[in-house]
Amino acid sequence: MPYRAPVTDHEFILQNIVGFDRVSATDRFSEASSDTVSAILSEAGKMCEEIMYPLQRNGDLQPARLENGVVRTSPGFAEGWKAIAEGGWIGISAPEDAGGMGLPITMLTSVNEMMSSACLSLELAPLMSMGQIEALDHHGGDAIKELYLPKLVSGEWSGTMNLTEPQAGSDVGALSSKAEPNGDGTYAISGQKIFISWGDNDFAENVCHLVLARLPDGVPGTKGISLFIVPKYIPDADGNPGKANSLKVVSLEHKMGLHGSPTCVMQYDGATGWLVGKEHGGMAAMFTMMNNARLGVGGQGVGVAEGAYQHALAYALDRKQGRTPEGTGGTIADHADVRRMLTTMKAELFAARSILLSCAVAIDMQTATGQADWAARAAFLTPIAKSFGTETGIRVSETGVQVHGGMGFIEETGAAQYYRDVRVTAIYEGTNGIQAMDLVGRKMMDGGEAASNLIDEMQAQAEKARDKLPDLAEAVWEATESLREATEWLTSRTDMNDRFAGAVPYLNAFARVLGGHFHLSAALAEPGGAREALARFYITRLLPEHVGLLAHAEAGAKGLYGLSLDDLAA
Repeated sequence: MPYRAPVTDHEFILQNIVGFDRVSATDRFSEASSDTVSAILSEAGKMCEEIMYPLQRNGDLQPARLENGVVRTSPGFAEGWKAIAEGGWIGISAPEDAGGMGLPITMLTSVNEMMSSACLSLELAPLMSMGQIEALDHHGGDAIKELYLPKLVSGEWSGTMNLTEPQAGSDVGALSSKAEPNGDGTYAISGQKIFISWGDNDFAENVCHLVLARLPDGVPGTKGISLFIVPKYIPDADGNPGKANSLKVVSLEHKMGLHGSPTCVMQYDGATGWLVGKEHGGMAAMFTMMNNARLGVGGQGVGVAEGAYQHALAYALDRKQGRTPEGTGGTIADHADVRRMLTTMKAELFAARSILLSCAVAIDMQTATGQADWAARAAFLTPIAKSFGTETGIRVSETGVQVHGGMGFIEETGAAQYYRDVRVTAIYEGTNGIQAMDLVGRKMMDGGEAASNLIDEMQAQAEKARDKLPDLAEAVWEATESLREATEWLTSRTDMNDRFAGAVPYLNAFARVLGGHFHLSAALAEPGGAREALARFYITRLLPEHVGLLAHAEAGAKGLYGLSLDDLAA
């Protein structure tokens, strides 16, 4: 079975679950009508099916390589990039005056998710450019925006982000890269950066790097960091790529997966760069790009889950093995345990996709209205969407290997690639542990107000469903009440380590309950059919996991230190 873009599911969620109609009702996004959404998703889905998906195995079997200092990409990737660029997909939500469509982030999120399903290694390239476009649009000066944005939107140039250094991973403030003023408005950037996705390619005319570095008067830590745009080729007076800049790709990492996406070690030796934003304001500017990327990475997880699910389902519908309830002629899809795995995959997918698109809607409503409550909701949902989306990708792709049985362990089936490719999504753009700490720390500085508002909405929906689906409604309502109690316990902790100790299980519990809420909403929208059956599976079999997760979340930090480091090593 070839890959089929889940356009119908996206449209259902946008129309019935996450309230996208509120976005299209705003003046800012009034052009995002239901007809426009359908047309965009259909065209993007077609591109994913016909152009990107055939490149999936190429990237894995014929990885990107470094040849005479230039990255040579996997066969077909240059053509794939051209199709993405010419279709306007890089600029879906980019400013119209830069050549973009100016459409909501929600639509961008749907398209990115489908591209991730089709070929995650290639999807990473436009995702990096999209993040850079947003950062430059918000923080770049007029001259920088005028030069770079149209080139990035059109796909003539590509973008990257350079944060990590060998000694500075999650602790970005420990970076040692330097920026020296040249006296002419430019800066000499020196240092080494690692883990740079798509740090070079052979299809864009120029590769534009956003680089964090410290000015001579920059204080230690994150408050002394500035952001610079450092192109591979220095633009000439006409804005065309000119002489080569003083930077290079030192090497490519040998990775578990994502072989088609070159992960570069970059060296800057006095490279010419231009300041983006204010001096020492680099982290604020970079976070604009990172927040965009975190939602995008959550979408990568959901997208890979979709690809892995379709791959496993096709195998299960074809493979015959053993006696089934239907007799001896059925496929393995008729076995109860295989049916359990397939239904779990589908139910998890719907929950994660709904959370992802709900977060995107909140971001769009914040943009369109400027209201603080939407900003708080978007901020609260971002770490959940990133973490749960990527964990769903990992779980579903791992289950996909299991559905294949022994053949899942054999590389030629392609089942293992989904697992290998998606595994890093729980690590980059802020590990899922850091996402959870952000959720219970910074995102609860409001005393838990944003969390409580979400819980109130979930409980109101459960109350609304009591007449039509009383058993499911009661289960969701009880789960939301347990979540409220855990939230109150967390926000009452003055010792942040108590919060951090239970951060991951709390995030996962919140996601579990949100998933139950969205499945219940789907059952109300289409009662008596497949949506209700899937909701019943999730609410009765998966939602109960929140009980154990919340018990873990409220256990505090003390028990984590019951074993000494010597005990752990014994």
